[in-house]
Amino acid sequence: MLSNSVIQLIAFFLIVTAISVPLGLYMARVFSNERTFLDPVLSPIERLIYRVCGINPGVEMGWAGYAVSMLAFSLISMIFLYALQRLQYYLPLNPQGLAGVPAGLAFNTAASFTTNTNWQAYSGEQTLSYLTQMVGLTSHNFLSAAAGIAMAAAVIRGFARRSAKTIGNFWVDLIRATLWVLIPISVIFALVLVWQGVPDNFSPYVNATTLEGASQTIAEGPVASQEIIKELGTNGGGFMNANSAHPYENPTPLTNLIEMLAIFSIGAGLTHTFGKMVGDRRQGWALFAVMSILFLAGAATAIRAEQHGNAQFSKIGIDQHASATQSGGNMEGKEVRFGIVESALWATVTTDTSCGAVNSMHDSYTPLGGLVPMVNMQLGEVIFGGVGSGLYGIIVMAVLAVFIAGLMVGRTPEYLGKKIEAREMKLAMLYVLIFPAVILIPTALATVLPAGLSGISNPGPHGFSQILYAYTEAGANNGSAFGGLNANVPFYNVSIAIVMLLGRFMMAIPALAIAGSVAAKKSTAASAGTFPTDGVPFVFLLIGVIVIVGALTFFCAVALGPIVEQLLMTSGKLF
Repeated sequence: MLSNSVIQLIAFFLIVTAISVPLGLYMARVFSNERTFLDPVLSPIERLIYRVCGINPGVEMGWAGYAVSMLAFSLISMIFLYALQRLQYYLPLNPQGLAGVPAGLAFNTAASFTTNTNWQAYSGEQTLSYLTQMVGLTSHNFLSAAAGIAMAAAVIRGFARRSAKTIGNFWVDLIRATLWVLIPISVIFALVLVWQGVPDNFSPYVNATTLEGASQTIAEGPVASQEIIKELGTNGGGFMNANSAHPYENPTPLTNLIEMLAIFSIGAGLTHTFGKMVGDRRQGWALFAVMSILFLAGAATAIRAEQHGNAQFSKIGIDQHASATQSGGNMEGKEVRFGIVESALWATVTTDTSCGAVNSMHDSYTPLGGLVPMVNMQLGEVIFGGVGSGLYGIIVMAVLAVFIAGLMVGRTPEYLGKKIEAREMKLAMLYVLIFPAVILIPTALATVLPAGLSGISNPGPHGFSQILYAYTEAGANNGSAFGGLNANVPFYNVSIAIVMLLGRFMMAIPALAIAGSVAAKKSTAASAGTFPTDGVPFVFLLIGVIVIVGALTFFCAVALGPIVEQLLMTSGKLF
């Protein structure tokens, strides 16, 4: 790696670290219902919402009640978004007169934004009205993110409490995550984006004449207000089809940095929220260290691969070295204003989390550079992860790690003073096995069914990668695209929507069940045989567990590839 690449990577990581501590401690106060500096302004609004909605904030829920409330809320919000898309032609704030969204695409988009995936099989500026973008998509950007943060807070309480039957109130956590965390940060940084040139208006699109005399339509609209929550809530759905590669979404190097920091900030901060709420901040730092090591390894690999360029080009004499006349490396699919380092770093950041926003096209990366985003997602997106889901995902991995450590020392495993027994292990293994299943089964179907094969633009192994990536991002609730796959067809709209729903809710429920189970347990005092979970050995044990569990998905996919290749070579449909 070049020296400036190292400097940029380290500088970004240090800023993330500096932001994560105060934000994490602040969120711990919010979800412990302690006083914060925003209480004088927000507490009256919170009480008003409780009265209007009939919520009793003093009544807490067991894990099952918490899960049912989360599922009911998600179902109703999904139905609302589906109806809004279908009816948008008859609704206001549609200056372009855009038609209602077709049923299959509306279902896919509703599932996508409800699950915090924000996969987009459409061009935003050509498909959705201003009303749908704001009331439908932007509100889901807040609420799906808040639901993820709420579930993380519930899981944390499960490990923090002793002999308790409840893990919190979903409605209270949802409202506090929205009012105290997401809205204040979004308001401030939306204004910063406007200052940097991101539009936020209700004006019709502008028709311009280019220097060559051609006519061009320039889309605008309420972009800045959607852009910041898209990153902060690790949503990823862009107002424009080009997402954060578009100059109206991400115009300058400063906005690029702000948006990457927004993607990482809450996921990183929640590790410190965890440490504070369980009463041992070293536990939070241990999780932060695991995430950091995996992030830095992935980012360094992707940046180096893209800077070295395509080895096949070098063999035929094409110069890919940086010089005064060229940037060098693999600039295909990347914006000149960001270059290789900021593009590869963004690709790593967005797939370490469940964000999915892109400022370059992953389909154009080198084989190794494109492998990093896919592996990041197949590790379960626990490297800082989506807002909330990354934290409860890595806690499940920690439960597996202490179980393995317990087998090594020949005693019942413990985590934070809670014995990890058969029930917790069954739930943890259910969590682990769901993820590869929801990815690999539809991938296999798509690569043998004509409806799946028809969407591939690149023949051969790369076409298989396009399909595998699509279902990987759906199962991981990421939303980024490898590119080249025509997914706006009934087969992919329906199948990807189902995978997104399974990846969100079938994995959240076991995590909440684990929280409910350990909350009811008494705390056990540490002894000489207790494996410490706040030191270097645990950090590397947890990294090993995450990599091994991720390999379950990755190597199964690798094994699936040749099988599919042989089938398709026989049929002659793809290869």
